[in-house]
Amino acid sequence: MSERLTEKQWRTALTRIAPGCIEIRGVDIAKVMKDGTFADGIYLMLKGDTPDAAHSRMINAIFASSIDHGLSPPSALATRTVVSGGNALNAAVAAGVLTIGDSHGGAIEACARILQEGAPEHAPAGSKPGPAGSPEGAGEARKTVDEFRAQRRRIPGFGHRLHDPDPRCVALFEIADEEGIAGRYVAFAREIEIALAETTGRKLPINVDGAIAALISEMGFDWRLGKGFFIIARVPGLVAHAFEEQSREKPMRKMTDFETVYDGPTPDGK
Repeated sequence: MSERLTEKQWRTALTRIAPGCIEIRGVDIAKVMKDGTFADGIYLMLKGDTPDAAHSRMINAIFASSIDHGLSPPSALATRTVVSGGNALNAAVAAGVLTIGDSHGGAIEACARILQEGAPEHAPAGSKPGPAGSPEGAGEARKTVDEFRAQRRRIPGFGHRLHDPDPRCVALFEIADEEGIAGRYVAFAREIEIALAETTGRKLPINVDGAIAALISEMGFDWRLGKGFFIIARVPGLVAHAFEEQSREKPMRKMTDFETVYDGPTPDGK
């Protein structure tokens, strides 16, 4: 096919559509449907090839790990609030997705970037905690931690307000070890975990976002897809939140119990 495009043509290497034909990255959609899982199809769509058995199990676990995390995240609150205002399910889910950004759902992308740009070329396999890396990895990890501390910034992907350890992280690393996926990026994440404990005096274990960041890096995904992984994983949960709000709760309900305090100007200027 000619490389030259007309002004009315857009180019894509994702999906080919023709009468009686649907191909995803060159693979017949029927084959994707019969031989793989939904997660396999996502892997194919994002990466351009079909996962082997190890990567198939890993990608499925990654998406399952972030399907929901209760009522408190901004995406769940936004979804339910929009439903409560009398809007349709699709509008509510879209509102939830639109809350996903650097502070909510952005840690996978940010952590994966740190790992992909800083991990040494050679590192031992495995995800067990402890001094598992090379001197080069330990030095690079300490450098990363020092840079973030100097800027008074938190390293994304480490620590959690509720979980220590994060049970999703434990399960993901168990699968990664069983399938032989854990390598240089997981090792570098562990080095950062150790460096954080040494420099801060606090235990800040890798959380689910950090684990996903390391594992998608091991599977060859670009760090810029990090938010995409979170969005894909979270949408089923948002659909469920929207439907539950729609079917069980009264419209325009009060969703918080905290007291509102006004601290702006008064008519007398005081």
